[in-house]
Amino acid sequence: MERKRIYLSSPTMHGEEQAFVQSAFDTNWVAPLGPNVDAFEKEMGDYIGGGYAAALSAGTAAIHLAVILAGVKEGDVVFAQSLTFAASVNPACYEKAKPVFIDSEPDTWNMDPVALEKAFEKYPHPAAVIAVHLYGTPSKIDRIRDICKKHQVPLIEDAAEALGSSFKGQKLGTFGDYGILSFNGNKIITTGAGGTVVSNHADWAEHAKHLSTQAKADMLQFLHDEVGYNYRMTNVQACLGIAQLERLEGFIAHKKALYDRYVAALDGVKGLRILPFREEECRSNHWFFSLYLKDSGLDRDTVI
Repeated sequence: MERKRIYLSSPTMHGEEQAFVQSAFDTNWVAPLGPNVDAFEKEMGDYIGGGYAAALSAGTAAIHLAVILAGVKEGDVVFAQSLTFAASVNPACYEKAKPVFIDSEPDTWNMDPVALEKAFEKYPHPAAVIAVHLYGTPSKIDRIRDICKKHQVPLIEDAAEALGSSFKGQKLGTFGDYGILSFNGNKIITTGAGGTVVSNHADWAEHAKHLSTQAKADMLQFLHDEVGYNYRMTNVQACLGIAQLERLEGFIAHKKALYDRYVAALDGVKGLRILPFREEECRSNHWFFSLYLKDSGLDRDTVI
């Protein structure tokens, strides 16, 4: 008997993606760079209100460039979130920095501002703070931002899972000095693989683009003025991104409807609990939701 596979956060395509990709093939713009990359960056910047975006090959690449732009060096301390995917922290290790993990709070599962403030007492001079909006739910980013400003430390806002989420009407990814978005195959929109670093500063975004194209100071003479990386998004990927971004609000509505079904069917049944998304002054994209299972033998919660 053939078993039907149920995929976790599988991509959703609607036809417009193929039309955009076909146009890239018809014009032979399939290699890195091209008009669709420029268009996708503009549309993404306009959507989040962050001003400027650099389209890259992965969300991890975006975090890496943000770490470099923030000036993180070997031996530096970088504050990171305790509950997150490894890609939030690995780029700091690429630069041989030392990650110090800040406890997450139980109501959002994101970085605890109280613990962050205490961390500054022990490590008063971190090079950067990397805060994450886990599963699309907004962290207490206003408090985290204020703490970083008080200590004059760059804030890298990892909104890889939170495209479309907002706090007090402001899109996530725009609170930090650098914002990160991901378009991996399981994210709310996808380019197959890909990500962006966003900033309100045009020169910072341009520097990210420069680093992502091998830091070529002269395109014809192949002169390089910094250590560069092959991190630029391809034009074909950007085609997918443009089409997917047009559908983002529909994807968010669908995720919310699925979440509501899970809550109605499971929340409170035999001790089960669906992790609630932060609602006060917030809008979540409901990208991913989790179920608590009470483990009475260990007297603690198991999460799936």
